[in-house]
Amino acid sequence: MNIVKLLVEYKHYYLIGIKTTLLISFLSLIIGSTLGALLSLLKLSKVKPLRFISTAYIEIVRGTPIMVQIALVYFGSYVILGTNMDGFLAALIAVSLNSAAYVAEIIRSGIQSIDKGQLEASRSLGLSNSQTMKYIIMPQAIRNILPALGNEFVTLIKETSVASTIGVADLMYASKIVQSSSFQPFNPLIIVAIIYFIITFSLSQLVGLLERRLVHND
Repeated sequence: MNIVKLLVEYKHYYLIGIKTTLLISFLSLIIGSTLGALLSLLKLSKVKPLRFISTAYIEIVRGTPIMVQIALVYFGSYVILGTNMDGFLAALIAVSLNSAAYVAEIIRSGIQSIDKGQLEASRSLGLSNSQTMKYIIMPQAIRNILPALGNEFVTLIKETSVASTIGVADLMYASKIVQSSSFQPFNPLIIVAIIYFIITFSLSQLVGLLERRLVHND
């Protein structure tokens, strides 16, 4: 059975896999960006305990494999809650927490890229620290980091492939079903690789277009 026939016959599984992969990636980016923004502010805080907590979290998450993190969330739920967590929810939590650490560093670098003179100017105008961050620093920082956040979304799509290890019906899980049903170990993986490439390449082009427009607007 060639690749095209295999794709047509088992398209239902691949469509479910695409939907699940994109859903986890999109929700994880939203949750991860929210948590990442909080972590970045904690890391830039003048309060040492807050900086320590944020730095420790970021270093631990970035220093451990996401496959280990997703396993800890999934199997740890039984230890802590006494019941097995739904695989999709466990994958969403693990990927979101992982993304938060990377987004935190992206946002932190974006904030620190703003000229300190603007901070001093806003204070001379009587703005508080929170007002300065909300109305002066963050709008510019977000504009600077949008391309990096786009790249993080592309990365998330590839990282969600580990969700298949806990039974989440993503693209990799779909390939396993097709492998067992068609008795073909290789071609289903080729199809998944092509689908991943199409999705990530398309998003990369959109991120590149966004970045060029931002540069042009400057």
